[in-house]
Amino acid sequence: MSAPGHGRAGLRRVARGGALNVAGAAAGAVLNLAIVVAVARGFSADTAGLLFAATSVFLLASAVANLGAPSGLVYFLARLRARGAEHAASRVLRIALGPAAAASLAGTAAMLALTDDLASLMGEPDAATYLRLLAAFLPCAVLTDAALAATRAHHVMRAGVLLDRVGRPLAQLVLIAAVAATGWAGLLTVAWAGPYLPAAVLAWWWMRRILASHREREAPPMSPARPAGPAAPAEHAADEVTPRAFWAFSLPRSLAAVAQLGIQRLGIVFVAALAGPTEAAVFAAASRYPVAGQFAAQALQYSAEPRLAELLAEDDRRGANTLFRASTAWLICLTWPLFLPALVYAPLLMEMFGGRYADGAAVLAVVCLAQLLAAALGMGDLVLAMTGRTRLNLANNLLALASNVVLCLLLVPSAGGGGAAAAFAGAVAVRKALPLVQLGRSHGLHPFGARWALAAGSCLVWFGGVPLLCAAALGTGPWSLAAAMAVGSAGLMATLWRLRDRLELDLLLRRDALLAGAG
Repeated sequence: MSAPGHGRAGLRRVARGGALNVAGAAAGAVLNLAIVVAVARGFSADTAGLLFAATSVFLLASAVANLGAPSGLVYFLARLRARGAEHAASRVLRIALGPAAAASLAGTAAMLALTDDLASLMGEPDAATYLRLLAAFLPCAVLTDAALAATRAHHVMRAGVLLDRVGRPLAQLVLIAAVAATGWAGLLTVAWAGPYLPAAVLAWWWMRRILASHREREAPPMSPARPAGPAAPAEHAADEVTPRAFWAFSLPRSLAAVAQLGIQRLGIVFVAALAGPTEAAVFAAASRYPVAGQFAAQALQYSAEPRLAELLAEDDRRGANTLFRASTAWLICLTWPLFLPALVYAPLLMEMFGGRYADGAAVLAVVCLAQLLAAALGMGDLVLAMTGRTRLNLANNLLALASNVVLCLLLVPSAGGGGAAAAFAGAVAVRKALPLVQLGRSHGLHPFGARWALAAGSCLVWFGGVPLLCAAALGTGPWSLAAAMAVGSAGLMATLWRLRDRLELDLLLRRDALLAGAG
């Protein structure tokens, strides 16, 4: 059992990294939403649908090709740090990066070989050109993910924020806007994928810089004349990092990540194939608005992941449960204010993409309901993986993906984007509920408690009740939304300030959190 002070110190470390990640997530969410708006408004619905479908294939291929190396790097590097064996970090990097790089090249070759078949599956032969161009940038995406994971394992979040959250999407937005101004849709794919190249170069440089600085501070153990007897804990921890152990953990995580991405992206491909690219563009736009909440969730997960690995390596279940519950309350406070008003103002928000996208209001509402549920249930899938049970985590995600595919096949032909949204919601419910049952039985971990009730209740009052009152009094126009957000934000901030100690928000809101999280 960890002492209360020790648990609060662990929360403080996560909060510091989380504060920087959340700031980056906010910027990234705005930029990624702006990219969708730029594509939707700058090009025809058919062109936008093709790009969204093709980039979904690219992201799925990237998740396959990285082999789970990013998750494995965080898990094993964090465990080595917790056990005082950080000198073995170079071994972990050798085990991870070589196979991931080779798999990325193989993935590029596979995409090039299968472009015509994939384009036929999507129902649009023109998609083959998009896919061929995207395939060239696949190794860049894989190496970027792996390098940034190594920096996160050392609790350095600034590299991921600047390169992955802000730099790359900002470059994409600028290039896409420039292409839209020229009217030459043929350059659209290059504008979207091109920034992956400089991001990969800079991420690799940043990783080597961080690792070099840690090597200078950490002197390796003196090994030549080691006395006989049991190995020291640090030496034993280093000996546990073998290629077999690394890939036994990482490969299931890779497949689980593919399943998670499939849940998010396959709906676009199914709608494009079964209902046409125009309907796919509408669904893609509706499903991209809640990406802001997904960024916030990922921001907290990136910060919590290495700390969870350290706590569970020490079998500190109390500390892990405290982190699990606090991070869930933080996640609710960060994301519910985005999703709750969208249920009331969905038609207005969809008009942001253009008049032809207004029919996607129901799709947006269903997707937001799914995201509300996902935030409420917390990061149980990540906690389960950090216990080392990656095969069980994989089984959960495959079951959720299977439910998504089956529901898409049943619902998309008749309901289009609305059917894909319902399928997505069903898959989210499966993926989030199963880990909670398994963690409760095996480790006694769950996200619920007083913090959860306070966070959920506060958000429901200020961002559920207030928008309903404003809509009833002022309608659902822009001024009504502005009034609801202003009143809700002021009320929620005042409420959370009063509850900051009970929600541990004082750690997340400290002035030095951003600077400390930068590493």
